[in-house]
This record gives sequence, C-alpha cells and structure tokens, in this order.
Amino acid sequence: MNALNSNTERGAVRHLALLCGAVFAEFLAMGLPLPVLPGHVTTTLGFGAFVVGLAIGAQSWATLLTRHVAGTRADTRGPQSTAVLGLSISVLAGALMAASSVVTRPAVSLGVLLTARALLGLGESMVITSARSGGVGRGGRERSGLVMAWVGIAMYGALAAGAPVGTWLAAHAGLVGVGLAASAAPLIGLALVFFTRPLPALGTARLPFHSVARAIWLPGLGLTLSALGFGAIAAFSTLRFEHEGWSRASLAMTAFGVAYVAARILFGTLPDKLGGARVAMASTSLAGVGQALMFFAPSAELAIAAAALTGFGFSLSFPAFGVEAIKRVAPQNRGVALGAYAACFDLTMGVGVPALGLAVGALGFAAAFAIGAVTAALAFAIAALLFSKSAPARS
Repeated sequence: MNALNSNTERGAVRHLALLCGAVFAEFLAMGLPLPVLPGHVTTTLGFGAFVVGLAIGAQSWATLLTRHVAGTRADTRGPQSTAVLGLSISVLAGALMAASSVVTRPAVSLGVLLTARALLGLGESMVITSARSGGVGRGGRERSGLVMAWVGIAMYGALAAGAPVGTWLAAHAGLVGVGLAASAAPLIGLALVFFTRPLPALGTARLPFHSVARAIWLPGLGLTLSALGFGAIAAFSTLRFEHEGWSRASLAMTAFGVAYVAARILFGTLPDKLGGARVAMASTSLAGVGQALMFFAPSAELAIAAAALTGFGFSLSFPAFGVEAIKRVAPQNRGVALGAYAACFDLTMGVGVPALGLAVGALGFAAAFAIGAVTAALAFAIAALLFSKSAPARS
C-alpha cells in the first residue's frame, strides 16, 4: 500500500511539473512583450496612457470573457485537450504581434496588436484553467493551495524571465523579434502537455456559472482588489521610470517576479496549512506597503525594491483567496469555479488597468501605485471578513 501511495504521489508531482512547464511557456509568451508594449504604443504608434492600459488590458478582457468556456471545456473534455487548444491559439497570437509591427498605419497596427493580445488572452484562459484543474484533479482538493502556488511560480517566473529577454530582443530585433519569440514559446508548452496523462472528464451534475460565481464572489473580490498592484507595475512601472529619468526599467517587473516566485517557494504550503483567509491578510498587508513605497520612491533602486515587496506580498494572495473559493464548490464544478475565480484577476487587468490609465493621465504615473495601495487595504478588509466567518465561535 505504501508503494502504491508513493507511486501515486510521484505521478501527481510529475503531472504537476509538466503542467507548470506548459504554464511557464505560455506566460513567457506573455512576459516577453510586457516591457516593450508601453513604449511601442506611446512612442512608435503615438497613443496615450489610456491606450497603453487598453493594450495591456485587452488580453485580460479576452481571458475574462472566456473563463466560463475554458472551465466548462476542462470539466467536460478534460484539461489536456483544453491546454493543447490554448497553447495553439497563443502560437498564432505571437505571430500576429510580429505582423502588427510591420503595419505602417498606427490605427491599423494597433488593431492588429489588440487582436493579438485578445488571442493571447483566450489561449491563457484555457492553459491556466486546465493547469489548475488538472493539478487539483491529480493532487486532490487538500493540495489546492499548493497547486495554485506552484502554477503561480511558473506564471510569474516566466514574467520575470520574459521582461529582460523581451527588452533585449526589442533592442536587437524590434517588436518583430519579440512577437516571433512569443510565438515559439507555446510550442514548447505543447510538447510538455503531450507527456501528461489525460484525466477523465468529471460528472455532468454541474452548477450554472452564475451559481458558481455567487458562491465564490467574496474571495474573488479580494483577488480583484489585491491584483491591481500587479497591474500598476505591469502597465506603468516602465513609463514611471522613463518619466523620472531612471534606468533599468525592466528590473521592476523582474524584481516583482523573482520576489513572487521566492514567496511561493518558501511559503506556498501555508494557505493549505493555516487557512486561506489568514494568509491573505498577511499577503495583502505586504503588497499594500510595497505599493505605497512605489508611490513615494525617490530613486530607481527604491522603486525596484518596492516592486519586489509588492510581488512578495501579492504572491500568496491568489492561492490564499483561492483556497477560500474552491472549498465553496463541489469537485464536478472545479474547472468552472477556478475559471470564475481567475476571471476576477482578469477583471482587474481588463477594467482596473485601463481605469488606472485614466488616473495616470490626470494625476501622473505615481498615482497608479497610490491607488494600488488603497485597493490592497480593501483586500485586507475582505480577508479579515473571511477570517472572521471561518474562525470558530467562542463560548
């Protein structure tokens, strides 16, 4: 029996490792253009801060609108085939991004770029939902926080690696080179997914999407608010550095990603052990301090350190609020629940980041991080409310 359990454990670990590798490849395609797009949209195409937010947020709009489809497909057809479809779509997205840079008319070029971002969002929706659903399906609900933690390591590790590589590629090969590299990365993910063992589709007795969304709305709102700090750094840290005349702008995103991964490695099991609400309280506190320091930072070095603190704090917010969300639904609704929960992050990127663009246009680039600090404080309040509901009553 022990040998059987050991083999099962190894199989689950191998399965999760392959899924995380595919997620890394998918998010590398996302991370490569992140430090390049703001400057391309403003300098090359001649648009303003709101359009920068739109270009960054277009991917998340597409992801938001397709989370239900991705979750349902993962539940009914299995995570593996859904991931394959998502990665294939992302290959096309990278090619379109490369094509957008050779279009001479700015409005048309922007339209092609937004289409590429939308397709990348559709691909990401399917890949990430499949990875989380497949990981929990093999590892069990009691390891749901750990699965989300390790998937997050792959996500933000790829974003951290992609930022300097994307900057280097843009300097030597322009957006064409960045787009072609973003097209090649998901091909590696496809190869990894083919080595996973397909999971059977779950039962058909599933709740409708609106019922699942109603069940997980409170932890989802916590995620929505806490994620705005990431959106502020992804969309406006590069422009803030350029405005202040600071060098090494890409290091802000890299510092965020490295700290994010470090927190997941060191403390990724805490949401399962201590409870999601308690860990979310600590995470949102650190992220809020990081955003406040980002707002006040007088130098590039302190801004990079503040970005790292934001990443370290935000790192466990997703699995912490996620543990609170997933325990509210039955296993056969797992994919839809994870899709609905992840859609809360997409809502931040698709609505919150363009809204930050409007604030930046009126108040300056630093305003994005002041707003991020406020929303982190609101996320802390939600985590405290969840904790009070889960804490045992005193006699």
